[in-house]
Amino acid sequence: MASDKTRVAVIGGGCAAMALAWELTQPELQDRYEVTVYQEGWRLGGKGASGRGPSGRIEEHGLHIWLGFYDNSFRMMRECHAELEARGMGEIYGTWRDAWTPENDIALCSPREGGGFEKWTVRMPPRDGLPGDPRPADEAFTLPYYMARAFDLYRALILDTSRDGNTVLSGFDKPAEGDVSARIAYLIKLGTFASAAAIAEGLGILAALLRSVSPQGAEGIMQSAEGLLSQLRQWIEDRWIADDPNRFLWEVADLTLATITGLARYNVMSDPRGLDAIDDYECREWMRINGASVRALQSPFLRGLYDLSMGYVDGDPDRPSLSAGQGLRGTLRTFFGYRGAFMWRMRAGMGDVVFAPLYTALKERGVKFEFFHRLTDMRLGSDGKHVAELDFDVQAKVKRGAAYDPLVDVQGKPCWPSDPQFDQLVGGAKMQKEGWQLESHWDRRHAEEKTLKVGKEFDFVALTVGVAAVPHVASEIVARDPRWQAMCDNVATVASQAFQLWLTEDLHQLGWPGPTYITGAFAKPFDTWCDMAHVVPEEDWKEPPATSVYFCAALQDPPSPPADDDTGYQALRTEEVRLNAEGYLKGPISHIWPGAFGADGEFRWDILKAPEGSENENATGELRFSTQYWRANVNPSDRYVIHTPGSWRHRISPLDDTYDNLTLAGDWTDSGFHSGCVEGAVMSGRLAAHALSGSPRLEEITAYDHP
Repeated sequence: MASDKTRVAVIGGGCAAMALAWELTQPELQDRYEVTVYQEGWRLGGKGASGRGPSGRIEEHGLHIWLGFYDNSFRMMRECHAELEARGMGEIYGTWRDAWTPENDIALCSPREGGGFEKWTVRMPPRDGLPGDPRPADEAFTLPYYMARAFDLYRALILDTSRDGNTVLSGFDKPAEGDVSARIAYLIKLGTFASAAAIAEGLGILAALLRSVSPQGAEGIMQSAEGLLSQLRQWIEDRWIADDPNRFLWEVADLTLATITGLARYNVMSDPRGLDAIDDYECREWMRINGASVRALQSPFLRGLYDLSMGYVDGDPDRPSLSAGQGLRGTLRTFFGYRGAFMWRMRAGMGDVVFAPLYTALKERGVKFEFFHRLTDMRLGSDGKHVAELDFDVQAKVKRGAAYDPLVDVQGKPCWPSDPQFDQLVGGAKMQKEGWQLESHWDRRHAEEKTLKVGKEFDFVALTVGVAAVPHVASEIVARDPRWQAMCDNVATVASQAFQLWLTEDLHQLGWPGPTYITGAFAKPFDTWCDMAHVVPEEDWKEPPATSVYFCAALQDPPSPPADDDTGYQALRTEEVRLNAEGYLKGPISHIWPGAFGADGEFRWDILKAPEGSENENATGELRFSTQYWRANVNPSDRYVIHTPGSWRHRISPLDDTYDNLTLAGDWTDSGFHSGCVEGAVMSGRLAAHALSGSPRLEEITAYDHP
């Protein structure tokens, strides 16, 4: 009997795919959609996939931290945990608060004159609410809201310069409350004052006014405030002390002032395009045009922004590139949109905390998962308006025609393994012996080929692979559709590299003071790292290490891309990452972990904890690094999406209806937040679900209407 359900084929199993499947199977849609996820290899997650290796080690694609403004993502996971609890599975996965812990400490590093590095550390204040809570009406993501928060930040910085218990407002008589026009007149009058007290009070007035006006009204306030802003810049410059330990804060202030000035100068707050109006500018270029100092443009804060977004063309550290609009959008939401905590750490790997519970809950809802299915092409119908066929390489078949069971048990928790469970596969022993790389773009071995036909096996298609994979899986559409060709040519991606250490001594013993900061803007080639000691108890050690530390960064591309039949490319790049990591440990790490080096000045390789019972468990010297974990993320779907100037206009929206049974989803689409991150992917998945079903409503997608 034919099913009356609409059959949706979801190609790819990352965050966008999971969000799409989650929305299409919500109870209110009354089981209208039959969703099947087709996944290359044996695990879900895309760039967020993780696996369990020897000793139950968590092995990630890189460092994954959720930011406190990820409302759409946290909402999905909170719903997932609540649903599993209602189904009697609460003891397996716990609550979402068990899965995430708040993190407010961050550190940024800056080269020190004469060599070495110095760090700026900050503890961001916790804020009311939790990510995923409904947003209060007065916390809409608007530019006036952000500017009000920015002026509050400025005012706090100025007030923090008080001495002997007296603030700069001590003895300053402010006027009584009045209407908006009276307060603007008073604000202009403040331009005649040169005192910090007047400036601080003026900023307070600006913040209050911006909270109560429309974007158009905010533009007039900003123009009225031009004299005050000029005074503020002069006040900062006059009091700038090169060796002041707080200078990093003032570099942030200088960048924020340039932002405020630029938003006023370019009339961004009244422009219907919002921040897209300045997205053809490079971020540093736009900041410089609007008065940012050279010192501020070289600050660890701005370098950290580029490092976090991996904003380097072809992964080249000498070619930083980030559009001004998205750079500001990401910064404003990060600093002024978070709730609860600035960041949130996962208790274990992304695969364990995000994709295992989602997989379990979606299976309970009836979603089907077809692992080991690599899409090779999408073929259009004769009208050129719909997808008629989907061609797959079936990489492996499961014994006795059963469904593949992807999860393994580690300390009572369902987890993804770092290798497929070959014992479930037909010819699995042979595949394992021959070293089949089932997640490698360059290993094309497969068991059979399969073609799905529209109206028979599927009705709609959601393409959720990485944008760098699109030319390989949708070659017909790319060849005939100029918009798709432009998207593939202009939405840039970079490869990334990562390694992890398990250490027998904690970072305090190695000479790193203070909390376990998330650290950015450090030395290349691994500019971002984090102490992950909190995940060690989730692993399966008999004698656990003292800590685990993750490192990641962009990986520079070769002058020419590899051919599709270059079967040695993956191994070549992986070996490059190993050499990068070993060189990093022998060099830059000495500036922050002096205790990791012996009296002879050499890195103490013996502090690396090997997996118990591993082949190289007793290796000595530099050979001991072979017991750690490293990877080169060079597969097309593993490449990280960056947002270069002008590229926004080439992103295609999930709402695009050029093809009547095809939608796109991923952090590379026009989702309202153009950043290579979980939140951008989840927003895109929710948009794709809306395109197919009308649900969720657009106004329910938090910040989709971000200016």
